[in-house]
Amino acid sequence: MLPGILWAYHCTPQSTTQETPYRLTYGVDAMIPIEVGQTSHRRQVFNNEQNNHELATDLDLLDELRDEAQIHAEACKLRAARRYNSRVKPRSFREGDLVWRLLGEARKDTSDVKLAPTWGGPFRVAKNLENGAYRLEELSGKPVPRTWNATHLKFYFS
Repeated sequence: MLPGILWAYHCTPQSTTQETPYRLTYGVDAMIPIEVGQTSHRRQVFNNEQNNHELATDLDLLDELRDEAQIHAEACKLRAARRYNSRVKPRSFREGDLVWRLLGEARKDTSDVKLAPTWGGPFRVAKNLENGAYRLEELSGKPVPRTWNATHLKFYFS
């Protein structure tokens, strides 16, 4: 069944590009296997000379077809990003804010196993590096190594 499934995939227009992968590769639509085995209108009116001329024309237009497919794909990605970003709640912190820091699996205490805390802190925001990156320090003033992304921080309310 695999050859039939692959053939169907290559002959079906994709939602992102609005074109078939076969047409983007070769510049022409593929004939489905049933058209090859049985006589169809497409095969009855076949003219080899006219077909060669149209193939040459299609090859000239192939770059434009691929550019148009790329535009469709980028528009699809932008729609998906817009849909995703509409649900994202942006976080920003100012210097001096108290925050929790997400403890990754490597920082969790192994003796607690399941009941280990997921957030550690509190820490103070020492510097806002823009683009969602922050330098942290402990409440004693000792700097925390590396920068931290806003997705790994949340406000600490005392």
